[in-house]
Amino acid sequence: MSTTIRMPEVLANVTEAAVQKWLVAPGDTIEVGQPFAEIETEKAVVEYTAETAGTVLELVVAEGDSVDVGAPIAVVGEAGETPTVEEAPAASAASAPATSDAPSAPVEAPSAPAPASSGGRQFVSPLVRRLAREKGISLDGVQGSGPDGRIVRKDLEALIASGGGQSAVATGAGDAPRASAPASSASTASGAAAALPEGAELVPHSRMRATIARRLTESKNQVPHFYLEAECRVDALLDLRKRLNEGAASKISVNDLVVKAVAGAFLDVPEANRTWSDEGMVRHATVDVGIAVSLDDGLVVPVVRGAEALSVSALGRSIADLATRARGGGLKPDEMQGGSFSVSNLGMFGTQSFSAIINPPQAGILAVGAARQAPVVVDGALELGTVMAVTLSADHRAWDGALAARWLAAFVARIENPLTILA
Repeated sequence: MSTTIRMPEVLANVTEAAVQKWLVAPGDTIEVGQPFAEIETEKAVVEYTAETAGTVLELVVAEGDSVDVGAPIAVVGEAGETPTVEEAPAASAASAPATSDAPSAPVEAPSAPAPASSGGRQFVSPLVRRLAREKGISLDGVQGSGPDGRIVRKDLEALIASGGGQSAVATGAGDAPRASAPASSASTASGAAAALPEGAELVPHSRMRATIARRLTESKNQVPHFYLEAECRVDALLDLRKRLNEGAASKISVNDLVVKAVAGAFLDVPEANRTWSDEGMVRHATVDVGIAVSLDDGLVVPVVRGAEALSVSALGRSIADLATRARGGGLKPDEMQGGSFSVSNLGMFGTQSFSAIINPPQAGILAVGAARQAPVVVDGALELGTVMAVTLSADHRAWDGALAARWLAAFVARIENPLTILA
């Protein structure tokens, strides 16, 4: 008997996701634990592994299509068996009117429109309905090109490009009509699409970009940030790195040493290894450090677990592995959650100093600038040295000023006496 594979909840609180790429094809024989598909959520792309062995009989969802968690996406069974798709207890997003306002992944629709759904009811993906409502675009009369005539993102983009639907207030598919509004309100609601300068293009937000905007706005609005700055002299650190890398199979970066110094500073000031929650202060037993990794259209912050217990070389390999898999969409869900602190390093771009936004629920983030030559005073005499500026952003609910200052001083001491990083 065939088994219906459903869209997994690959990350907590994610209600909708898209199949970015199938890693199998109909007729393939699969084993439990074999990579099955790349699933795109609003936070990241996650590799989903098969939980059922057998032969792939049917791929129900096309690449790029977004469906609700729990909706059928594939059928696995015996070779030659007729696939039977068992619908989810609640109708999936691909076959029922959308009612969720959760962000959706960009949808690649088939090139030819599908027949309009029966009964005159419009089926609209949650993202399209939200974007249409925000921009004041009416979807009346739009024929969707998605499954069962569902209106998908490509249809909305085509509507915007043609200048259609921009003068009416959108009510959303399946929603009750709202109270009538003056025409001036409707034109205001049409927003940026109607006010674009000549030659400009409106590019709809990706799931990741929309999520970054939402989470960082929430962070700045809800987390009371305060900032401490320091300059570290790094001549000894750079000399140590050079010696460590002589003949080494895998090279250690300055960032590896910085992250290790961060972990060491938490050993020096263990009371700082805590985060705020509404129920109480969370004291962490290990130093789990998030590493900001830049992507083509955003960033992710995978977490290195137990950084205080790793050697510098092991830490460097872990950071490199996480960064590589982050850029390739191969991170596991648990590698993107948790942690008490993060490091964001823009020194490789020549940035001298900057302030970073805290990644909730973490309590702080260290912004690291480029190492540069500058005059320094040693024993009353001026000499040329190499310095690196760092800025600590701290959550004032979890850290007070004195605690943050003690932690930053411990970090600077580790950086300026780099043999302590190796201890």
